[in-house]
Amino acid sequence: MENQADVTESNTNLPRRKFVGAGTAALAGLGLSSLSANAAPSSSVSSLFEVPMNSKGEYELPPLKYAYDALEPHIDKETMHLHHDIHFNGYKKGLNAALAKLKEFRAKGDYPQIAYWENSLAFNGAGYNLHVVFFDGMAPAGTTKPSKAFTKEISDAFGSMDGFKGQMTNASKTVQGSGWGILGWQPMGGKLIVLQAEKHQNLSQWNVIPILALDVWEHAYYLKYQNKRGDYISNWWEVVNWDYAEKRLAAAKNLV
Repeated sequence: MENQADVTESNTNLPRRKFVGAGTAALAGLGLSSLSANAAPSSSVSSLFEVPMNSKGEYELPPLKYAYDALEPHIDKETMHLHHDIHFNGYKKGLNAALAKLKEFRAKGDYPQIAYWENSLAFNGAGYNLHVVFFDGMAPAGTTKPSKAFTKEISDAFGSMDGFKGQMTNASKTVQGSGWGILGWQPMGGKLIVLQAEKHQNLSQWNVIPILALDVWEHAYYLKYQNKRGDYISNWWEVVNWDYAEKRLAAAKNLV
């Protein structure tokens, strides 16, 4: 079930904390980015894993790094408003609510609905995490391109850039129901992999750090593309932020 929430006010001045280290309970069970809270990367690296937090230690909605219409004609302004301000915000609210309820249960030593709130934590936490990567992983068409170094990383893992795009495209296109296509760094094997995740948390893997995330929930594309998920995916490639992907991969390697 998709989240519906009210639009929050601008949060550009909120303090920022690492999503991977601030409140590790939020990551328990997500299977997406189980990074060490004790890692101490450089400030330029760690900033790629930071999200805004309020004075109560609650997660806030990260602002877009570009205008709502900056990705047109590939992703339209109205979809960006709904997706970022409503749906993404809904996962933020759900994540904070789950953490608050679990804190309440711990204080009382009473866990009457533990299964429900643990499920909510996994679902909303994974949704929040992946939406951070999704929105930051895009940029206006033509403003970035894969470097030779990043292209080699991709080719070493998938045979070629075309091989990666083909696998990522088809993994995303054939997700049953709602879900994601994810390019991830797998520290266990020291390699890049593509995941086909259902919902947010299903079919993910432990200890995999998302590098790029393609949202194929209907709210990400239905206003413009209706049921043509394949067309949406084809156009998403035009707005991939390759600079972000390369920097995030380097950061992931330094964090583990």
